[in-house]
Amino acid sequence: MDTTIKPTSTSRSKLSKTFHKVLPFKKSTKSLSNNGFCILLPHDNKFKNSDPKNDSTRFNMDKAELRHKAAMEAFVAKLFASISSLKAAYAELQAAQFPYNGEAVQCADQGVVDELKIISEMKRSFLKKQIDSSPAHVTLLLSEMQEQQSFMKMYEITMNKMEREVKSKDFEISILKKKLVELDSTNKSLEFKLNSTGCFPILDNVKLSDLTTSNFVTVLHYALRSLRDFVKLLARDMINAHWDMDVAVKAIEPNVTFSKASYKCFAIESYIAREMFDGFNDNDTNEDRYQWFNRFKKMKSTSTVQLLKESVRSAFGKFTRAKYMRLVHPKMEASLYGNLSQRKTLNTWQYPDTAFFSAFMEMSRRVWVLRCLAAAFDKEVRVFQVRKGCVFSEVYMESVNDETFNGEWRVGFTVVPGFKIGEAVVQSQVYVTPAR
Repeated sequence: MDTTIKPTSTSRSKLSKTFHKVLPFKKSTKSLSNNGFCILLPHDNKFKNSDPKNDSTRFNMDKAELRHKAAMEAFVAKLFASISSLKAAYAELQAAQFPYNGEAVQCADQGVVDELKIISEMKRSFLKKQIDSSPAHVTLLLSEMQEQQSFMKMYEITMNKMEREVKSKDFEISILKKKLVELDSTNKSLEFKLNSTGCFPILDNVKLSDLTTSNFVTVLHYALRSLRDFVKLLARDMINAHWDMDVAVKAIEPNVTFSKASYKCFAIESYIAREMFDGFNDNDTNEDRYQWFNRFKKMKSTSTVQLLKESVRSAFGKFTRAKYMRLVHPKMEASLYGNLSQRKTLNTWQYPDTAFFSAFMEMSRRVWVLRCLAAAFDKEVRVFQVRKGCVFSEVYMESVNDETFNGEWRVGFTVVPGFKIGEAVVQSQVYVTPAR
């Protein structure tokens, strides 16, 4: 009698749950048997009714898809590398045309054609789906190398172009510098001719009865240009002679503080202007205004040298000699030029042939021309200086400073004196400082 006991379905279910809790089952299709029991392990649905042949087919399809994807990526990389090469070749073609180089143009043109052929061939391969001609990783590496080479070539072309532009600009600068030197030389020559010929075309047609304050101001500016040229020449000679400019300025204006170093030249200008316009109102001759006006017209159109040659002891000659003796101290002349030859020449009633004295004579002539014009007015022309410390007035003064102060301004010193023509006022030029 068979005494084998068959387990019921309920007992199998309980036993299966117990195994699930205890054993870490893997997804598998194998069965385990124990004591006659047959237990099927749970498995994923997608492997139900799986066929080894189907799994192999799916694996081959995935592999082919990955290979195709890699080939497409390599193809795109190769395409972009070819486009970069085309850009570099076109840049070479442009560089060869400016400046034009026939051989380089032909070579670069052929390079552009070759790159276009490569891109055209890639298009044909893509349309025919023949893009998997070499290992994808090799194509990617070669494409990256090609693209980097194209970038380097573009960089080199750009650098060469910039170097050419720099050289071209340097050449243009050198040409402009030469032109500037030539223009400066021409201007100096014209200025010298202007001074030596005494050409002063302004007021050529003015009549004695038509004289106005504006005519006087025009000639005053004409005189001041020459005065400032002489100031520059004197300052240059002082520097060349190793003078301490601060000490020199302090000797002229001891109690003035200059806010800018460039303002110190106003002290030298004030010293020269004060001496040159000193005695401006003095008139020792009995000539009437008609004679002074005729003298004005003659002197403004005649060179200084010619005027002195006509009569070295003329009123103008005496004026020039006296002003030099007062303005240029013997110690100053000896310090600047190492001797007193110019003073000695003047003592013999001759005139030194030096650049310094020529500039001085021209300044003297223009101041004398202004003096002649002033004597020709039917109204009294008086010169005036502004006292130091006076409150600045826009009616009588013009500031030479190009800065502004908050509060009240005071006159530090007069740079150029002012003039009164009857009731009209020609402003003096002053250096101003803030009131304390």
